[in-house]
Order: sequence, then structure tokens, then C-alpha cells
Amino acid sequence: MVVILMGPTGCGKTTVGRLLAHRLGWPFLDGDDFHPEANRAKMRRGCPLDDADRRPWLLILKEKIDAWLAAGQSGVLACSALKQAYRDILGVDQRAVRTVLLIGRRALLQQRLVARRGHFMDPNLLESQLATLEPPPDGLTVDITPEPAVIVAEIVTAIDQ
Repeated sequence: MVVILMGPTGCGKTTVGRLLAHRLGWPFLDGDDFHPEANRAKMRRGCPLDDADRRPWLLILKEKIDAWLAAGQSGVLACSALKQAYRDILGVDQRAVRTVLLIGRRALLQQRLVARRGHFMDPNLLESQLATLEPPPDGLTVDITPEPAVIVAEIVTAIDQ
């Protein structure tokens, strides 16, 4: 099984993803690590990515997911996966590839973005990400208000069922 932790910038995909992967003993990949430099530069300038920008990046992530599944290996991937079309590219089926939407209040997301250092994403892109977000109707949705360890425990319980 591959678990995709998805959601807007600042929701904790990387933090929760690392903890979840460690708890499960699965490998972890941060989708941000696979963005081409052109995408990173665009986001640093405060410009939202469009579908054409995201497609090559999503295809790289799809290759990583397919490699895990072909090897019979589980994994955790942090990836915004904001639209259903993006999740379709990634092969989300909620059986072998499951989504966990990490979501919280806009004020909490903004607070986290202001405190974050060293990330290429311009905090002003939060609004465009929230406007783009199409929550998966059949995935797990988890509130980001609790501590990351509590969020991880909730996810583990849900995927064990």
C-alpha cells in the first residue's frame, strides 16, 4: 500500500509523512524533492503552478509509486495532489494507493507558513492552493490541529481497518 499525504502548503505533509513512515517502517518520499527547478523558481516568485507545470512532476511521482507497488513494497509520499486529475495521474484507487487529506483552518495554515524557514514555497500561494483543492470524496480526511504524533496514530488506525 502507498499512502499519499496530501493537502495545501503548511498542512504538515512532510512532518506527518516522516513520522508515519517511521512508525510503519516504510520508506518516505517528499514530493517537493522532485519538483524541477523551474517549478521551484515559479513558486518562490509567488506564482502558482498550473496543470502543465505539475504534469511532469506528477509523472515522476507516479514512477516512484509504481516502483514501490511493483516491488511489493509499501511507502509514504507527501504530495499536495490538490485536484482529482492529479490523483488520477498518481494512480489513486484508495486500495493500493490511498489518500490522507491533511486539512485545517486557514489561520492555522497561515501561522505555520509564517513560522516556516528555508522552504521555496511563497506563503502567499496558500490561497491559490485552497482554491484549487478538490477533496477526495473517498479518502481519509484528518484535522491537523492535534500534535503530529496524534495525527499519525489516527492514520495508522484508519489504514489498519
